[in-house]
Amino acid sequence: MMEERIQELLSEVKGYLARDKKELEAFRLKYISKKGEISELFEQLRKVSSEQKKNVGKVLNQLKQTAESKLVELTEKLDAVPVESAEIDLTLPPVPNEIGNLHPLTLTRYRIIEIFERLGFNVADGPEIEDDWHNFSALNFPENHPAREMQDTFFIEKKAGEKGHQDVLLRTHTSNVQIRLMEKQKPPIRAIMPGRVYRNEAISARAHCFFHQVEALYIDKNVGFADLKQTIYHFAKEMYGNDIKIRFRPSFFPFTEPSAEIDVSCLICKGSGCNVCKHSGWVEIAGSGMVHPNVLKSCNIDPEEYTGFAFGMGIERVTMLRYQINDLRLFSENDIRFLRQFQPVI
Repeated sequence: MMEERIQELLSEVKGYLARDKKELEAFRLKYISKKGEISELFEQLRKVSSEQKKNVGKVLNQLKQTAESKLVELTEKLDAVPVESAEIDLTLPPVPNEIGNLHPLTLTRYRIIEIFERLGFNVADGPEIEDDWHNFSALNFPENHPAREMQDTFFIEKKAGEKGHQDVLLRTHTSNVQIRLMEKQKPPIRAIMPGRVYRNEAISARAHCFFHQVEALYIDKNVGFADLKQTIYHFAKEMYGNDIKIRFRPSFFPFTEPSAEIDVSCLICKGSGCNVCKHSGWVEIAGSGMVHPNVLKSCNIDPEEYTGFAFGMGIERVTMLRYQINDLRLFSENDIRFLRQFQPVI
């Protein structure tokens, strides 16, 4: 009787069809589960006489293996993606393989690097998490300078280092790379330092708590302010064209002396006034000056023998003028409609 029941179940298992997941689960519960019919037969096998147990057990194991294989087969069939039976029409046009494009800030960064590389500048990089020495002290920032306060700088922690206990912070400018470069390399030095920086500022159309800078440093014998001016003039003409107007305004920075801020004529409003230029017709793009002797001394460079200039500009500001964008926040909103508008400019 038991062998006959096994053969009946074997026939049922082989012929079972599952049209959906519900019927597949019904198959599993009926035949393979702990309370299924195959498990019950294994319980009954204990009562079979020793003479018959070998043959009955062999057939019962075959039933179990067949049911498990059937479950796998049915599962694969239900999970398989149906293939279209229609023939492929080779005369149809291919689907275009669209690729993405570079972010406008990346395009501008590459263009800036290209311009300065032609002038002999190398590209240098450094850490975004910095210590007080490389971000402030070595750059001639006084202990009570406002930039050290929480309203300007994101401080992380205070830890012991080569210069004693120092604040660890997110760098507020890429000038930290200048210090690290001067510590490792002796003049002549000619390099630019592009990178992301952080400041605790309110987010608006003209400012953000994180943005990108590129700074330049040139140190050698007999470097003067005229070299700085000609470098800036060359950059502005290359970036914006020969019609761009440039002006230098006296300013103050702890790490340069003398210092100047650099403005260019607003390309967004053409001088008529807008929110980017604060209705003045001019947009500040950089701060600059001759490297302060104290900065050179901090890096063991003799200010009596070497002089140099440095300047730093915001890549966002340069990009806004380049592409005539009036809101800085668009760069970090990841709106694909905005980003698709930009292609490399030669």
